[in-house]
This record gives sequence, structure tokens and C-alpha cells, in this order.
Amino acid sequence: MFNTSTVTEFQLLGFSEIQELQTVYFVIFLAIYLVALMGNFLIITVIVLNPHLHTPMYFFLVNLSVADLGAISVTIPKSMTHTRKISYTGCAAQVFFLIFFMAVDVSLLTVMAYDRFVAICDPLHYTIMLSRESCVKMTIIAWVSGFLYGLVHVGGTFSITFCSNVINQFFCEIPQILRLSCSELYLIEIGIIVFSAFLVFSCFIFIIISYVQIFRAVMKIPSMKGRQKAFSTCLPHLIVVSLFICICAFAYLKPISKCPSDFDLVATVIYCSVPFMMNPIIYSIRNKDIQTALGKFFILVYFMRKVV
Repeated sequence: MFNTSTVTEFQLLGFSEIQELQTVYFVIFLAIYLVALMGNFLIITVIVLNPHLHTPMYFFLVNLSVADLGAISVTIPKSMTHTRKISYTGCAAQVFFLIFFMAVDVSLLTVMAYDRFVAICDPLHYTIMLSRESCVKMTIIAWVSGFLYGLVHVGGTFSITFCSNVINQFFCEIPQILRLSCSELYLIEIGIIVFSAFLVFSCFIFIIISYVQIFRAVMKIPSMKGRQKAFSTCLPHLIVVSLFICICAFAYLKPISKCPSDFDLVATVIYCSVPFMMNPIIYSIRNKDIQTALGKFFILVYFMRKVV
């Protein structure tokens, strides 16, 4: 019998005991992580170095890239190691930082939807509604609320007593940790998850409404090229946000199973890696301003190497 006074580490689930499959999983995770790492670092660097991109949209995008880097770095690097053990403190830290960065991500995606709504549907008031002060305030609220969410979830999750230290997941996922509970205290965290889900779905509904209004405004654009540009930008945004929130809802709100199925594992891999890898591609690399800035950046790097 285990409890919080005797559990000093947890045992995580490995994907496979077969060496060849372990190598395949390692390569897949490494590729995902490197794409996310390079994509988000490039976006941050290009926007910071280019004064023409110092606008509200790209300010939020830099913060989103930082949150994406943090979120994907919490789970993927650990899953690529052969060590399946994680300390009690390390597990709590993993829960905190994952919830922290994911909450910031959702908040910033909501703010960015609002930014696009104002820019397209009410452009005359854009500079007033998205002033420098309001952008900074919204961003601070996003990061502070994410920090508080992380603390609340860690408190609710690790206040329980444990009957086992084997987590049936490749990282410290809250639903699988709650499965180890020996007491009814896990219901506190269940309540916190339900309340969090209500807030996340509220953000999701706001995002949907914003994009519906955007699409209505876009349909009034006389130029077919203008409509295609707006749709090619907005639709991928909406798809990634929907994928992220729906799969997270599936992982955190479904009944806790004793052993996760293959579908559970695939869903977990998707929500904790794919959106953070796709965000820099969808939100920026498809953007003409970012493409131009990236081109100038690579030319500058090339000439600097030639000079050296």
C-alpha cells in the first residue's frame, strides 16, 4: 500500500518493450520536437528582429510561440529517454507546467481570435481596442491565469493518497494520476477539471463566434483573391484550435480507464504535441509578412557566414 508519505517516485508507461519500436517512437518524437523547436524559435527571432512586425497580432504570436515551446518541452523530451521513472516532485512539476502552458495557449488563442475579429470586422477601432496597453494587459492576464491554473491543479491532484505509483501514461497526466487514488479526495480535482472545462469551452465558443463573424465579413469582400486569403488563414486556425480543445476534452473528461487503449495514447500524443508543432506553421509561415521577414533573415544569416 502506497500513500503520499511513502511515494517518492512514479513509474511511467513505456510505449513498447521491443527495441525496434522504441527506436521508431524515438525518431517520431524527435522529429516532432525539432520541428516545433525550430518553427517557434524562428518565429520568435524573426518577429523580435523585424520592427515592421511589432504589431498586436505578432506580439500575441510571440507569446503563443513561447507557450508552445514550454508545453511541448514538458512532455516530449522525457518520453524520448529510456528512464521510465520520475520523482514525486518531478511529476508535480510536469503537471504544473503542462497545465500552465496549455492554459496560456488557450487564453492567447482566444485573444488572437478577438484580434482578428476586430481587425476584419471593426478596423476603424482597431488601434483603440488593441492598443499597446490593452495588449500587454491581456497577455499578462493570460500568463497569470495560466500560473494560477497550474497551482490549483497541482494542489488538487497531489492532495490525494496513492494506492500505487504506476502511471499508465508516458507522462504525468492528471486523469491517470487520479486513478491511483485511495481516497475520495480525488473528487476535488474532478471538480476543478469540470470547472476548467467550462471555462475552456467558453473560450472555444467565443473563438467560434469570432470566426463566424469574420467569415460573414469575408464573404462581403468583392475580390475572390481576398476571400481566399482570409479563408486560407482563418480555417486552419479554427481547425487546430478545435482539434486541440476537443482532444483535450476527450482525455480529461472521459471516464478513467484502468489501462489506456491505443486510441487513448494516440489522442494524448496529438494534444500534447501536434498543436504546438502546427501553430508556427499555420499562424505565421503561411503569412506573407512572415515569409518576407524569414527570407530577409536567412539572407542576413548567409551573408554573415560569408563574412566570417
